[in-house]
Amino acid sequence: MLNRVAVLSDIHGVLPALEAVLAEPDVSTADHIVLTGDITAGPQPAQVLDLLTSLGDRVIWISGNADRELLEYRRGQRDTIPDPIAPWAAEQLREDHLDLLGSLPRSLSLSVNGLGKVLFCHATPRDDEEVVLVDSRLDRWKEVFGGLDTDIRTVVCGHTHMPFVRLAHGRLVINPGSIGMPYGRTGAHWALLGPGVELRTTHFDIEAAAIQLGQDSSYPDITEWADYFLHARATDADALAAFAPRDGRDHSP
Repeated sequence: MLNRVAVLSDIHGVLPALEAVLAEPDVSTADHIVLTGDITAGPQPAQVLDLLTSLGDRVIWISGNADRELLEYRRGQRDTIPDPIAPWAAEQLREDHLDLLGSLPRSLSLSVNGLGKVLFCHATPRDDEEVVLVDSRLDRWKEVFGGLDTDIRTVVCGHTHMPFVRLAHGRLVINPGSIGMPYGRTGAHWALLGPGVELRTTHFDIEAAAIQLGQDSSYPDITEWADYFLHARATDADALAAFAPRDGRDHSP
């Protein structure tokens, strides 16, 4: 039974944001750091992977759809990736990085004090690209949780880059938000579990981070990328409007 678990999701290869969160006392003293996917698709993919692997067994890894897509691209299993930065990011990875991404599970469960058996995944327990939102209808949650063991009373997911906590059919659902590509408000968003749930925001020097990205990343459009994502130019309303049709609400009775 773990006492404290820090959950970091959707880092998207942004080293300054990751470094700021790892410096948080509650992260540095947590029993484990769980990564719920989309670790690498961004401007500093190799640097982020190297930092995380240096932390050893404290880090528990889960693959996200973007990590899978980078691996598939490098292995010749796909020709394109929808995210413009992703093909570039894929080419920055070494073979050991690719081996690591290929070894990651899609989900796993841990017992956390106060929360019991917690399932960690990227998007939903059954799929790394499905969309569920804070306002998704209860029938949608019932659908995506189909087949889960009854003793799993808490589910932690990422993917949509917006933090929330809600109940769905008696299960507590937690999205920690995004470390590197926040929607709605600036900062690196993460969650601390045990014995309750705390949604946290780590603020860091955005302008200094943008400069660092510009100096360290060879991505051709890094200036525009850093300005848009570090400043959270996409609002929560923008993100919800884009994601909402993908949670099946338009096809509900």
